[in-house]
Amino acid sequence: MIEKEALMARGPVINERLAKLLDELTSLTRTGELHWERQLGSAHRYARWKNNLLILGPAEPLSETKIPRYLFVTPFDSPSCIEINSDDPVLGPALLELVALVEKVSKQEPPTDPFSITDEELSRLTS
Repeated sequence: MIEKEALMARGPVINERLAKLLDELTSLTRTGELHWERQLGSAHRYARWKNNLLILGPAEPLSETKIPRYLFVTPFDSPSCIEINSDDPVLGPALLELVALVEKVSKQEPPTDPFSITDEELSRLTS
């Protein structure tokens, strides 16, 4: 688990930018512009946005557990990442709002495999 001192060490400018990111993801989710899917065989929700993979987890309903939640953002073309944890005193409430919304909008989604190989992907590689 991330120490609270490390969470606070980001500073107000970074926290403000991350808060804006959470607000934007929440807004896009609310309008349906950002589509979250349930990952097959996993307790996570994921979405693709601006060439990034967004992973929200774990997926146990908020009403049933007090397990900390996280948002993991990683670019498809880089090993770098951003993680926001619900234990964060500044960003935690906004993350929990996003978690609750994603739970609601993806509740009926059938599980999918984000790493499955499709004919389209193979065609791009083997044309």
